[in-house]
Amino acid sequence: MDAHDVDLIPAGTAFSPADIIHYADPDMRDLAQAISDADVLVTAPHAGAAIPEELAGFLSPDLTRRLQVDFSDIATAAVVKRWAEIDPRIVAVINPHPRLVRDPNRVQPSDLRADVREAFDRVRAAGPRRDADLTGVDAVRPVTYSSFPVLSAPRSDVELARLVETLSHVASQGLDVYEATREELTDLFITKVLAQGGAFTRLSFHDSMHAPMRADGALNDDPAVQVEMPAVVALSNYGDEVGEQCGAADPVTMAPVELRRLAEAHRREFEVAEPEAVTLNRPYRGSHEILDAAERFARVSAETGPADASFAAVQAEFSRAYVLGPRALEELSEPGEAWVEEDHERIEFLAYACKRAWDAFRDGS
Repeated sequence: MDAHDVDLIPAGTAFSPADIIHYADPDMRDLAQAISDADVLVTAPHAGAAIPEELAGFLSPDLTRRLQVDFSDIATAAVVKRWAEIDPRIVAVINPHPRLVRDPNRVQPSDLRADVREAFDRVRAAGPRRDADLTGVDAVRPVTYSSFPVLSAPRSDVELARLVETLSHVASQGLDVYEATREELTDLFITKVLAQGGAFTRLSFHDSMHAPMRADGALNDDPAVQVEMPAVVALSNYGDEVGEQCGAADPVTMAPVELRRLAEAHRREFEVAEPEAVTLNRPYRGSHEILDAAERFARVSAETGPADASFAAVQAEFSRAYVLGPRALEELSEPGEAWVEEDHERIEFLAYACKRAWDAFRDGS
């Protein structure tokens, strides 16, 4: 693997909470003041794309930067950072590592080596470039969602052990810091709301491309393999398509009426022409980050009894095509190995639209 083929984080790089927490006016406010002023914690579990250099020897020799970045939600990183800069009512935490290290939006495996082995076995059984069902063992995915190999399959138990040991080691330098920081910030927000009353929402921020990427780097134009993404964003509370609870075993993570109000705020502030540009729980209902947060909120509410406090968790899955914009989408429709340049005007628009949408939601308008 030529280190110049992909983006690598220099070996030994260790991130601190201060490196990954973002909020407005850090020169004038410390973190405690930022939390005091805010009521939304934005988490970005998949925004990192650069791979720790320690993993370079385990990567597929055919991995390109475009395929690497496609396997991330990197389009959200700049939006979340800019939103945090302009909005004193949010605090954000961004995972500096890619989901390749381990996906923090999945339940942490009790036996990482067993899950990684099983994931490779399923990929091998499916065959090259064929979809493998990795349900339950996708905390570390050896292939992209286009079934392109990211990690080379270990040729022995020794190689597998070395890979898992390296994954765990690098996780301690970034991913583990993200998870611990996410939970510590959540605890601080909960403590504040229980003491003062008010509301706290944890927002898990993502993007998804409607079309998978081919090995040559071009988006696949075959409608049969594309995902039906909304034009702007899917907002999810683990409910149905109007935000209501699906069944007794699946409580929603945000009250249905609140989710619908949030959707209306997004439709207005993102200036969408059609209501279906913002969907509820379609195509994704939400995953570990919002479910885990909701379980914690339920325990807190049960332990503390009635209080002037409310907690919610919601997932926002933006259309990557919408976030990147038409120029970038056109470039990604052609073969290539490089990723597209950031559109700073578009990032500015999206960040301010996020701020306006959440302001409108809070105000009840």
